[in-house]
Amino acid sequence: MLITGAGLPLKLPELTKDFPDVALVPIVSSVRAAQLIVRKWEKSYGRLPDAFVVETPLYAGGHLGATKMEHVTDQTFSLEAVIPELVTVVEKEFRADIPIIAAGGIWSAEDMEAAFNLGARGIQVGTRFACTQEGDASDRFKQAYIDAKEEDVVVIMSPVGIPGRALRNPFVERYLAGNVESKPCIANCLTFCSYKKERKAFCIAQALIDAYEGRWEEGLFFCGSNVTRCHRMETVPEVFDAFFGADRAPSR
Repeated sequence: MLITGAGLPLKLPELTKDFPDVALVPIVSSVRAAQLIVRKWEKSYGRLPDAFVVETPLYAGGHLGATKMEHVTDQTFSLEAVIPELVTVVEKEFRADIPIIAAGGIWSAEDMEAAFNLGARGIQVGTRFACTQEGDASDRFKQAYIDAKEEDVVVIMSPVGIPGRALRNPFVERYLAGNVESKPCIANCLTFCSYKKERKAFCIAQALIDAYEGRWEEGLFFCGSNVTRCHRMETVPEVFDAFFGADRAPSR
């Protein structure tokens, strides 16, 4: 399975044509985005997405499905607004069976049940699993989650041109103040990047690596809005039990 975000993957079937058995699952934040993908894929490649992840920028972590900062708080991008409409569009316009997976702010069995009631058939969970003992990020990364308070969660404009949700730390403070050191791009890994093009902002790849490896002063610690609910390093079985244990199983 290949789940893709940070833009519309309009040419993804072409890029994966040598791997026909790989399920292609785009992340979208609106019905319009899903429609654009389906129309392009059907016309050019004769195929449909195997599923859609509907990720709301209101609560998700990392890069958000929003082109403007004000969209991050726009309720038209909520799961409650997007999922039911997309379910109807999939059935009546696409005339297909494309499962919808809910993402952004999913923390508990209650959140999962609410998503299923909207018409989702699966969930995607990021922040809670990132803070598990089995997670491969450094313990310092996870401790940043555990220590986080509500006022530490901020939304910044990423060098890739879209907003991202992260923890406020010395690096983010320097960036917001315009004091991040400008260095030449050595990776050339992105088509659009203000750092590569104009040496503005920072190298997103290096900042995320620094966070992953636990460099609090230098890293960009992406997180979801539920990061303040991380009080300890859970285990993966504990998280699964919270969602699917005998006492917490959803009704369907």
